[in-house]
Amino acid sequence: MTTPINPPFDDVWDYAHPAETERRFQNLLPAIAAMGDLDILLQLFTQMARAQGLQHRFADANATLDSVRDQLTEFTPLAKVRYLLERGRCLRSAGQSVAACAWFHEAYDAAQHVHHDALSVDALHMLGIADIPARSMQWNQAALALAETSEDPHARKWRGGLLNNIGWSEFAAGHYAQALEWFQQALQCRAAEREPRETRIARWCIARTTRALGKSADALAMQLAIRSDWIDAHEEPDGFVAEEIAECLLDLGRPDEAQPYCAEAYRRFTANATLADQPDRLARLRELGQVMD
Repeated sequence: MTTPINPPFDDVWDYAHPAETERRFQNLLPAIAAMGDLDILLQLFTQMARAQGLQHRFADANATLDSVRDQLTEFTPLAKVRYLLERGRCLRSAGQSVAACAWFHEAYDAAQHVHHDALSVDALHMLGIADIPARSMQWNQAALALAETSEDPHARKWRGGLLNNIGWSEFAAGHYAQALEWFQQALQCRAAEREPRETRIARWCIARTTRALGKSADALAMQLAIRSDWIDAHEEPDGFVAEEIAECLLDLGRPDEAQPYCAEAYRRFTANATLADQPDRLARLRELGQVMD
């Protein structure tokens, strides 16, 4: 049994731009409040907290979640699930993965209690991210199994992301050939869903794994094509594309060509705090890119 949900704010999310997403949520707040549905209103606040956490504004995120907690009742079951998820996500973003797992377990139990497949899959997928590597695969596989068998279209929509996560679990274990197979499945899924941005990300994962397999020239051609597609779509290529182009060029003994891509990656990462928790990686890009702050 499933209980599909599509709140009027779910499609507002732009995970690459959490500050803008938070502003959109703020703009929606009067209309959502006017609906008179406390469950949906509190769900909106949990998503505002998520946007704050993605900006590393953890004090604000926790304060927002405290407010949600104080208003939860037996008549706000979905807000409760999302509250538990966002408590866990906030902890995980703050580097407290062990503590986060307890919240994700509780979120999964709460989602199962209300027979909500999409939120159940979300909780399992977060366990796959936050739990120790030895258990990551089992959580992702459980999430994928539920996504593939659910009648809820919102649960099934998780399939591409879960295939991607399983690929990264294999990648982290050094199983690059297996990772490539999962990423190729993820690409097929994203292409079938006609999600251009997610399709480009899936292609990036394949290119990254291709480099890990020692085929840097092939990977470079892939990354340059992805960059071109970003630009053709009138979107800014992200720092990861520039970083990988640079790494491919360095592998191929072309450091002079790599330099501007290192500088670009450094600027993009520092602009959005994407790698705020990886100072050594940023410092390397800054040095190789000859960036003068």
